Amino acid sequence: MLNALEVVTTVIVGLMVGVEFSVAFVMNPILNALPEDSGQLGHAHGGRMLGAVMPVWYIGSLVLATVWAIAGRHHDGAGLVVIAGALLILSVVMSILLLVPINNRNKTWTPETRPADWKQQLNRWERLHYVRVAVIVAAFALLVTALT
Repeated sequence: MLNALEVVTTVIVGLMVGVEFSVAFVMNPILNALPEDSGQLGHAHGGRMLGAVMPVWYIGSLVLATVWAIAGRHHDGAGLVVIAGALLILSVVMSILLLVPINNRNKTWTPETRPADWKQQLNRWERLHYVRVAVIVAAFALLVTALT
């Protein structure tokens, strides 16, 4: 049963990392290359779409890692899972305190209602998102290492 939990947790976290990596290094560059209104509307739509799914994914990943850390506490790699869990906690805290407030504003913007500093706000979100991606990539790497 522990083996199944380990694999499921690793796959779920890995998929989350893939989505967030894609947002950072594929989708955002595409949206940023579009003309202003199109790019901003794309960011707003992406914020609404992913803003509905990602909280469940982040919390679910954290819960799975926590269960794995508890269930496997006497097995090799348990320390790596605990550190990965701590990194996932950091990613959730970063999201709630830093990224979600910007995203909540962004997803309501239209070309007529966006603030004058909308580009600066999106740039700040992107910089913070790069840090969050690094954190969850590290968590994923630790979970993969704990499998061996």
